[in-house]
Amino acid sequence: MRDDVGFDSVDVAILRILQTDGRIANKELAAKVGVAPSTCLDRVARLRRAGVITGYRADVDAAAVGRTVDALLAVQVQPHSRGVADAFVAHVLSLPETRAVHHVTGADDFIVHVSCGGTSDLQRLVLDQFTARREIGRVQTHLIFGTWQGGPVLPFQE
Repeated sequence: MRDDVGFDSVDVAILRILQTDGRIANKELAAKVGVAPSTCLDRVARLRRAGVITGYRADVDAAAVGRTVDALLAVQVQPHSRGVADAFVAHVLSLPETRAVHHVTGADDFIVHVSCGGTSDLQRLVLDQFTARREIGRVQTHLIFGTWQGGPVLPFQE
C-alpha cells in the first residue's frame, strides 16, 4: 500500500467492484458503494492519480484464440546478474506466447507463463527461444491443467 494514500470503506468497495467488473458504469458503481456519481468519479480519479488503479484490460480465453496449451517455465539464468536478467526479460516479453514473467527466489530465477497452440509449439518455444540461449542454465516445463483466480487485491488490513 502506498503511504500517501488513505483508504476508507468506500475506496475498498470501489477497488473490489472494479477488479470484478472494470466496465461497470460510474452511475452503477456509485449506487453500489453508496455515494453520489460525482463523488465516485472523484474517488476513482484519485485512486488512478495515486497509482493504485493502474489500468483496465480485457480477459481473453486463450483457448478461444487457438492457444490450447498453457505452461509455466521455471528458468535458471547464468550468471544471475542484472544485465543478463534484463536482457532475458526483454527477450521473453517479445515472444507472443508470453503471458507473464516473474522474477523469483529459490532454485529458479524466473517463472514464465506461456500459452501455445499445442505441445509441438511449446516444444519449439522451449528449444528455440529458451534452451538455445547461452544464458539459460535450465528450463523445467510445467503444463497447466487448470487455473483458478483469487479474489481482488485490496489494501492490507492489520
